[in-house]
Amino acid sequence: MDRTEKREFVSSLAAVFADTSMVVVTRNDGLSVADVTNLRVRVRKAGATYKVAKNRLATLALDGTRFEGISPLLKGPTALSWAHDPVAVAKVIVEFAKTNEKLVIIGGALGTQTLNADGVRALAELPSLDTLRAQLVGLISTPATRIAGVLQAPAGQLARVFGAYAKKDEAEAA
Repeated sequence: MDRTEKREFVSSLAAVFADTSMVVVTRNDGLSVADVTNLRVRVRKAGATYKVAKNRLATLALDGTRFEGISPLLKGPTALSWAHDPVAVAKVIVEFAKTNEKLVIIGGALGTQTLNADGVRALAELPSLDTLRAQLVGLISTPATRIAGVLQAPAGQLARVFGAYAKKDEAEAA
């Protein structure tokens, strides 16, 4: 890489850090090309990005961003993963690391909060953003259906009472 390419890379990575909500730092201890390709495919399906970057360039890109707390984690053969949905990227990386011990989770950052490897694993156990949205809609709509049922119940009870009186009157008349 020449100086111009390095400047462009640092500025593009800084723009990514300004726009994303979660960054995960991993160490590649001998991943094969096939493993890295498989990981990239999984990460891309989750709406995230996986990138191997030179530590010095990544550190320059981190300066002045809310993620600069992860700079000390950038030592050795590291890679960065990021996404707008913090749970999605953490889930994919943690699931892959469970099946392949050559990918080691070092840590990450959620906004200004720096996370260690256990923090990233804990984040991966949370439901995804879409699941949380569905649960929230369910919680909001449940009281509405209960209110409708409660409001309809007295009318139904009155109808049954009137029906019972009508049957009683018919039985007495016959």
